[in-house]
Amino acid sequence: MKDEVRVTIKSDVDVVAARQEGRALAAHLGFSTGDLALIATAISEVARNIVNYAKQGEIILKVAEKDGRYGIVVVARDQGPGIADVARAMQDGHSTSGGLGLGLPGSKRVMDDFDIVSEVDKGTTVTMKKWAR
Repeated sequence: MKDEVRVTIKSDVDVVAARQEGRALAAHLGFSTGDLALIATAISEVARNIVNYAKQGEIILKVAEKDGRYGIVVVARDQGPGIADVARAMQDGHSTSGGLGLGLPGSKRVMDDFDIVSEVDKGTTVTMKKWAR
């Protein structure tokens, strides 16, 4: 199994592919069934944001290792419109697309580490990490 997988995101089909690749890598690393579902859901959320807001981008999946523990790193990157108010976007219930507004805050909740950097008219990068228990 590769230590890094890149999935170009342009459509819903790519969202499914990113989710499947992330789940496969996490399974290889020994994550529990419950954690596999959480990781796949978080990947789906950030990949769907790329499709909905930026139209295209990429998901990068990598193996992390620290002190003998293994984890998965998920990087969602686009060069879309960016997020003007990141703090507001991270609040439960905030949505600019009419959805439930659980995507980014929900992804943050289910992952161990979460970072978002966004600049208007330049794009957004979300980096998430989950450690195997």
